[in-house]
Amino acid sequence: MEIVVQAAATGIVQGLTEFLPISSSGHLILVPWLMGWHDPFLNSLAFSVMLHVGTLAGLLLYFQADWRRLVPAWFASLRERRLGGDPDRRLAWMLVLGTAPAAVAGLLFEDAIERGVREPQIVAAMLLVGAAILLLADRLGRRTRAIDSLRFGDAMAIGVAQALALVPGVSRSGISISAGLALGLDREAAARFSFLLATPAIAGAGLLESYGLLRGGNGITVDLAALVIGMATALAAGLVAIHGLLAYLRHHGLGSFVAYRIALAALVGAVLLAR
Repeated sequence: MEIVVQAAATGIVQGLTEFLPISSSGHLILVPWLMGWHDPFLNSLAFSVMLHVGTLAGLLLYFQADWRRLVPAWFASLRERRLGGDPDRRLAWMLVLGTAPAAVAGLLFEDAIERGVREPQIVAAMLLVGAAILLLADRLGRRTRAIDSLRFGDAMAIGVAQALALVPGVSRSGISISAGLALGLDREAAARFSFLLATPAIAGAGLLESYGLLRGGNGITVDLAALVIGMATALAAGLVAIHGLLAYLRHHGLGSFVAYRIALAALVGAVLLAR
């Protein structure tokens, strides 16, 4: 029963932090570490990725109207071999292009990241680095462009930024929103493109990890009840976070998230010194 409660709490943390620019992967490392939870499954990259699948379901539900346009538009562009001035076809191809860097980086570096950078001190350092990037982008960005003004080069640049979020503590939403702001997008547009761009990236990672779990190649024992509860709570919390962040960014800046990242990094540092 204890592992199910911990899985539910971890799912809530994942769902809330996946879409806020504060690093879900970093929190999935820090929360069990701070709370003293040592279950191998809950602390595994496999469980982390499957929680991301829960938040993926939230993304698909929240942006279902967008995907109902974008997916047919993409297939139409393949069939007709042209964009035809259709903004949905154009956006769909920008999402494909922007997804490529994260896909390549994930295939090349996932094992190295699993072995080398899932440590609290590294997460704390990346929280600070991400805070600085987020602050600069929010302060210096022009915030005058909408999504439909994006160019293919812009999509690739945001995609490269998203690939950096493989390192825990960076934050997928944080780094891609920062890139969008640096390119002149307004805050809500930067967040919306970040969420759309995250959808195929999370889906790909989830499929790969699911395949590994089914083959039993991850060297862990899967607790099915904990997995289902964690994914369900991540889905529910993710829907709340998406709606909340988009509404918040219509009227507020990102300073509160910068402050939170700095405070969390300081807490980790204090705990490391105390231990």
